[in-house]
Amino acid sequence: MKPLFVFLILFCGVFLGKSQQLVYKPINPAFGGDTFNYQWLLSSANAQNQFDNNKDNLNDLLGKMNSMDSFSESLNRQILSQLSQKLFENQFGDGELKPGNYLIGSLYVQISSTAQGLLISILDTSTGDQSEIVIPK
Repeated sequence: MKPLFVFLILFCGVFLGKSQQLVYKPINPAFGGDTFNYQWLLSSANAQNQFDNNKDNLNDLLGKMNSMDSFSESLNRQILSQLSQKLFENQFGDGELKPGNYLIGSLYVQISSTAQGLLISILDTSTGDQSEIVIPK
């Protein structure tokens, strides 16, 4: 009697369990969602926007530099780049970095070999700023 009772409870329990279909309904109107969600999505995106779309700021940045200023700044960068390259070649030779300690202006540069590769530690003695560069083998 007991096994029959357990069987009937399990058999009835199978029919009592209900399920439903899962249906995806998009929210964004661009993907088939309700068109009334557009204003809510737009206002929510604008509220989260951290960038200022003020075009005056961009015009201020670009408008201050005319073509002659841009050309002279580019020329200065190229001259300083070539000068630093010549100083680097004079200090370190033909482009090969050798382990050691170097003092270049207010920069203290320490180059050492490690298991990871070449470690370059740079210390700016005037400000105390420090940087490390690892060049892998």
